[in-house]
Amino acid sequence: MFAPHAHLTPTRPFSRDGGFTRRRFLRDLSMYSGAGALALGGSLPFGAALAADADGMRKRGKAMIVLWMAGAPSQMETFSPKPNHENGGGTETIQTAIPGVEFAKGWERLAAAADDLAVIRSMTNNEGNHQRASYQLHTGYAPTGSVRHPSVAAGIVQQIAPENFNLPASVTVGNGGANVANIGGGFLGVQYDPLSVGRAGQLPPNARPFGGVDERRVRSRLSLMERLDGSFARRGGGSVVKNHSEIYRQAGDLMLDPNLDVFTLDDEPQSVKDRYGDSEFGRGCLLARRLVESGVTYVEVRMGGWDTHQDNFTKVPENAAQVDPAFSALIADLKDRGLLDDTLILWTGEFGRTPKVNARGGRDHFPKAFNSVLAGGGVRGGQVIGSTTADGMAVEDRPVKVDDLLRSCCHALGVDADHEHLSPLGRPLRVVDKGEVVQELFA
Repeated sequence: MFAPHAHLTPTRPFSRDGGFTRRRFLRDLSMYSGAGALALGGSLPFGAALAADADGMRKRGKAMIVLWMAGAPSQMETFSPKPNHENGGGTETIQTAIPGVEFAKGWERLAAAADDLAVIRSMTNNEGNHQRASYQLHTGYAPTGSVRHPSVAAGIVQQIAPENFNLPASVTVGNGGANVANIGGGFLGVQYDPLSVGRAGQLPPNARPFGGVDERRVRSRLSLMERLDGSFARRGGGSVVKNHSEIYRQAGDLMLDPNLDVFTLDDEPQSVKDRYGDSEFGRGCLLARRLVESGVTYVEVRMGGWDTHQDNFTKVPENAAQVDPAFSALIADLKDRGLLDDTLILWTGEFGRTPKVNARGGRDHFPKAFNSVLAGGGVRGGQVIGSTTADGMAVEDRPVKVDDLLRSCCHALGVDADHEHLSPLGRPLRVVDKGEVVQELFA
């Protein structure tokens, strides 16, 4: 991932030169695991205490990065252009590495990397409200007043995140603006909420103990807090105390982790930073690479500014100038470090934009047909799945619903999408309620 830390800890092997990493260690070790239990523990290098079964080992090498385009990007000016129809809006196209497949102009680097991309041009949904659609894309469920669903990320983390790991299993980078629903662990609990990082390259606020407070004092204070909370828990506040204690335990572990500087970018070569681009989104993608190689399971990098009801043909190219280099650099970086096969990347927004251009030179909300892009994680690149009609108004071939997309992501990660969680109302809810795996992604 990045050049080695000066202080490697027994439980967290790192490499900054693309060499030995925690994820690669876990992944490679699974190749040597037998069908029965494997006695590991202190005798292993770095004293790693690992799961005993090969399937569990394999899953612990998986990660997912979501590039969330908050506000809903226009499919016409990204990966589903219509240059031969008036609805295309005059957007020019460029040839990709896939013969006969074109992207909109402005996406040159991803066009060159199209052999690694699976572009779904036939995404379709019914939700045309930003908050509702964002909620659905993140949870697999439409929002209701009776239950706060856990995100799919929470379900993924619950099943495959490494244990005894101080860094958060799920991290969100950037806020994406007002169009992103605030979704976390839901009824699964706060331990499955993501750590929110406002700006890539900076430590989370208050992440280090104040001067003079060492690990012994931090642990002592946490222990005292637990004893004080215990009396309240015995008087009926058990669930509140459980969440409160979990938050503080995670915070304490994170504060004391010597590898917390993974959140900074200071030790990255300038040439690497330049490849990702001098933008908040570019730095977010670079941070995502650092995090997944350090063992973080799920990272979402958010970028707002895609709600182009006006000036669509100015704003989208400006956004593309940030996303195109960052997304392509992320793919190349993960590939160079041997991590792309185990890291699923999903680029998407909550829906698409109207094929017809409005009077303000913009495109409005359009969930009926939009596009999403996947790479890595065992997904077969170099292909386009589905298509829309010549005017872009409807899906013509191979419709893919939100449930199908999310279930496919679970499949790529080895996550059981049918695993049921019991809601506070006593209703069993699956990680992804419906849908089918898009088999073409893995053919």
